Amino acid sequence: MALAQQPNVLLLDEPTTYLDLAHAVQVLDLIHRLCRETTRTIVMVLHDLSLAARYSDHLVVMKDGQLLAEGPPAEVMTKEMLLKGFNLKAHVFNDPEDNLPTVVPAR
Repeated sequence: MALAQQPNVLLLDEPTTYLDLAHAVQVLDLIHRLCRETTRTIVMVLHDLSLAARYSDHLVVMKDGQLLAEGPPAEVMTKEMLLKGFNLKAHVFNDPEDNLPTVVPAR
């Protein structure tokens, strides 16, 4: 219904919640295509950090209502930011196929 009204800005809160990975990727591919083929601005909340880095042009990381980091995924998605923002020890590496950041939690 929201798309039928052709809004300039689309706000999405966890659009992939409860979806398995294959369906989540399908939804994010659709959202990405909508963004590229139209003049829409799409703002979405995603808690899957690897998918957020893969499907976003610009990331914003917040904690307790405070802005911690913002910018392109390659600049924002760092081990230091994950530890500071999410108290998460993780490895961040660039996917060899598309050079986008991928997050793997450390043991």
